[in-house]
Amino acid sequence: MVKGISRRVVVVDSPDQRFFEQAIFIVRNDAAGEGVTSRELVEEARRVARNYAGGDHGRFSRAWRDLSPAVYTLMGAGAIGLLWLVVALM
Repeated sequence: MVKGISRRVVVVDSPDQRFFEQAIFIVRNDAAGEGVTSRELVEEARRVARNYAGGDHGRFSRAWRDLSPAVYTLMGAGAIGLLWLVVALM
């Protein structure tokens, strides 16, 4: 049984609903006393959700994340080969 506790929440819908439908943020009690508007709360919740999901890093970092482990292996092998070549020619 719940007794007389009420909390304010901000619900942000997920742009990609394959795994999650919504993110729910529980607003601190003292946030209302600081003169924060509802719009500011929603924008902050969206910003936090975007940062947590890694959405603020742009297309370049997503491309690196989406690469196959085989590509990383080939890149590492190429770097080691190049390093060996430089040392061998010195």
